[in-house]
Amino acid sequence: MNSPVADTVPTVTDETSAQASTHGTAPASPPGRSVLVTGGNRGIGLAIARALAADGDRVAVTYRSGEPPEGLLGVRCDVTDPESVEAAFTEVEEKQGPVEVLVANAGITRDQLMMRMSEEDFADVVQTNLAGSWRVAKRASKGMLRLRRGRVVFISSVVGLLGSAGQSNYAASKAGLVGLARSLARELGSRGITFNVVAPGFVETDMTAELGEDLQKTYKSQIPLGRFCSVDEVARVVRFVAGDDAAYVTGAVIPVDGGLGMGH
Repeated sequence: MNSPVADTVPTVTDETSAQASTHGTAPASPPGRSVLVTGGNRGIGLAIARALAADGDRVAVTYRSGEPPEGLLGVRCDVTDPESVEAAFTEVEEKQGPVEVLVANAGITRDQLMMRMSEEDFADVVQTNLAGSWRVAKRASKGMLRLRRGRVVFISSVVGLLGSAGQSNYAASKAGLVGLARSLARELGSRGITFNVVAPGFVETDMTAELGEDLQKTYKSQIPLGRFCSVDEVARVVRFVAGDDAAYVTGAVIPVDGGLGMGH
């Protein structure tokens, strides 16, 4: 199916075109790729950043408050603010080169039943989780187009596939990442850029640790594997999707949920 949008992708110079493989596959990524993980100062994002850094990549993480983690390039960024996003990418490019791998992980929750949810709570979650991911992917794609290669991974959630009472804003924002990834995969696939979605289920974090024992048992009883996921398990899947072994994987939704969302 021809798309008028594809015709709007900027042309690439002969010099950069020469980097593409004559067999139609993306060129192998050099060691020490420039990586950016949004919301990478804690939890899943930090585990992903650490895993990629352990492979020898140069990893930057964005954060909004507090201090950045040791051993990683910390860049302040509010993904809801286009100027903040531009400033963050400019800093990363100056210090470690154009972004070759983007993991869009920054997100928030404002849980509430729909009839009690404010317009602001709905809009803030969608603006951060969905629009923010679109915003950083758009900015990262500029450099990836010149390189004729790139990996973009959106961190979604099983909630975006299953739905969850009291999380209509969060579920909508995470489900939207699927359509976003698949649309961009079609737009930029010919330039060697892949877009994929990783959808974790219940993950062992400080928040889940605070759940009562009975509530934890209830949640785990719904998971075929009978346990919560670790942040490192999510990170290992992201590391695969962001690597050369997944060069022919794009537009995919990969659940890391112990089977909770199977069939969706």
